[in-house]
Amino acid sequence: MASTVFSQSLFSVQTSSTSPISSKSICGASLPFKHPFAALKSDITKIRRRSSVVSCTSTPDSSSSADTPIELKYPAFPTVMDINQIREILPHRFPFLLVDRVIEYNPGVSAVGIKNVTINDNFFPGHFPERPIMPGVLMVEAMAQVGGLVMLQPEVGGSRDKFFFAGVDKVRFRKPVIAGDTLVMRMNLVKLQKRFGIAKMEGKAYVGGEVVCEGEFLMAMGSD
Repeated sequence: MASTVFSQSLFSVQTSSTSPISSKSICGASLPFKHPFAALKSDITKIRRRSSVVSCTSTPDSSSSADTPIELKYPAFPTVMDINQIREILPHRFPFLLVDRVIEYNPGVSAVGIKNVTINDNFFPGHFPERPIMPGVLMVEAMAQVGGLVMLQPEVGGSRDKFFFAGVDKVRFRKPVIAGDTLVMRMNLVKLQKRFGIAKMEGKAYVGGEVVCEGEFLMAMGSD
């Protein structure tokens, strides 16, 4: 019954084109037009256009990011251990101290350190004069030093007088590290055998979020 009445009202609206419609209602919408369906189609088109404009302008404003100077876009690495604290733990000194800062540290578990690679590093004049690339063995050494920061702690029982880099396995070099790069090194303790004074660690080094070196490390905490 309701559908019959609705269809009849639609038919009367369509056929009564000679007289203006003052306040006819279709589906609850007031349509004060002579030709309501043409007007309704026009209104829908306008609404769609307005909604498309709104959807475009409602996205996050990227202009503020574009206007930000590049020197203000990227925050600095945090400092958990500065170079002075590192020197108190590691016995290494220039030119063989290859960790500048620790940015994350979990006692006896893991550490993340960084090495700022600069053209002033003493190995670049010979490796290589025409293409300064950080030697892979020094990347491994830098990662081992970060591992030393994990092990040479009271929580683990390590001592700088009785701590040695014992071995390395499954080392892979993925990309060259050049002057200007920041080498980010994560070392995780995998297994610790206090009875034998042996620790196994896994390490990965990154530049710009990409792995450049990885491997497994053995640390010895025995006697001289």
